[in-house]
Amino acid sequence: MTPPLNAADTAWMLVATALVLLMTPALGFFYGGLVRGKNALNVLMMSFVSLGISGVTWALLGYSLAFAPGTPFVGGLSRAFLAGVGLQAEGTIPHVLYMVYQGTFAIITVALISGAIVERMRFTAYLLFLPLWVLFVYSPVAHWVWGGGFLAKMGALDFAGGTVVHINAAAAAFVAARVLGQRRDYARLAILPHNVPFTLLGAGLLWFGWFGFNAGSANGANASAALAFTNTLLAPAATLTAWTILDIYRSGRATAVGAATGIVVGLVAITPAAGFVSPISALAIGAIAAFPSYFAILWRSRTSLDDSLDVVAAHGLGGTVGALLTGVFAEKAWNGTTNGLLFGNPQQLAIQAVAVLVAILFSAFSTYVLLRVVSFAVRLRVNRRDEGTGLDVSQHGEEAYTTGEGAVLVLDYSPSGSSAAPLAEGGHA
Repeated sequence: MTPPLNAADTAWMLVATALVLLMTPALGFFYGGLVRGKNALNVLMMSFVSLGISGVTWALLGYSLAFAPGTPFVGGLSRAFLAGVGLQAEGTIPHVLYMVYQGTFAIITVALISGAIVERMRFTAYLLFLPLWVLFVYSPVAHWVWGGGFLAKMGALDFAGGTVVHINAAAAAFVAARVLGQRRDYARLAILPHNVPFTLLGAGLLWFGWFGFNAGSANGANASAALAFTNTLLAPAATLTAWTILDIYRSGRATAVGAATGIVVGLVAITPAAGFVSPISALAIGAIAAFPSYFAILWRSRTSLDDSLDVVAAHGLGGTVGALLTGVFAEKAWNGTTNGLLFGNPQQLAIQAVAVLVAILFSAFSTYVLLRVVSFAVRLRVNRRDEGTGLDVSQHGEEAYTTGEGAVLVLDYSPSGSSAAPLAEGGHA
């Protein structure tokens, strides 16, 4: 018998879906503040365009590949083009709401990868990459963990996306950064954030939206949601505290970029564990997660890896630490089903490690193949001149900040106008 819809669960999931959707524009501002001003719009657009392309891709095919009945490795096509996805109950909420909630995860996951390729990837190449990655990387991994696939059957725990979202995206980001290569100024000039308040705003909005990300993954207004909600406050608070102490100890100053990064690392780390661990364990996970990510960021700047906005250190290491510590701190007294290492079940840690390793290897290999496929259609990287000018003008014909000095290329969308025309000095769009 199909269970009836629950009004409270439906109301909460409507709110949670909106909160998670907000996270993608928030990510744009978090990333956008960290790049140079000549690339600010391009970085924002990399997040915003995912709302469109990834959202459409998810509705047409991605949801079916992730959640329709299929093999242990990928879902089937029985829900392609939202066939059978209507107002009937999926759990205790409308099926169409469950679909769109899961879609917000796909949208932000692929957008996370952009942090490793900013200031040098052609926008048309990125547009082709988005739907391919959602279909061939994100959807299968989501099926493995949340759609009844082989990792779920193995017993892997991932409450809200430590493996599916953050480790998956970070492995792809590492490969993409290697394939694209370094920015031409990398390790030669200081590449400084152009708007740190943007980054702080983005971090704050990400934290706000993350309550829907984690607590919404309980799929209802219930005790599990309350636990995840609490842990989503406590873990980043602990990471922020530890990060600030590390900053002061190392340099004598607490940086705003460090604070914003610490918040995100804490959010990432608690994501897989949010509904499985106690609040005290969440504090421990948040504090522990600060250390590997903090020192990895310091180390990365001395290497040849131009992971521009430290997706690997923040999301990859943060997600890995969180996924593994879920296998340590999971507590049946709080989640009702599973214990971890500290509570007598060392096997759970081994299962978590296997899930992490499988996700990294699959995402890295698949991303490399997809980038090579895209490169056959369009060039992946902008030329040296466009990189020097900035991707705002070369890829979008706009600028984030205009001073009235010099001609600025803007697009004329009037029916009789040309496709693009320069404004005279001091002109207005």
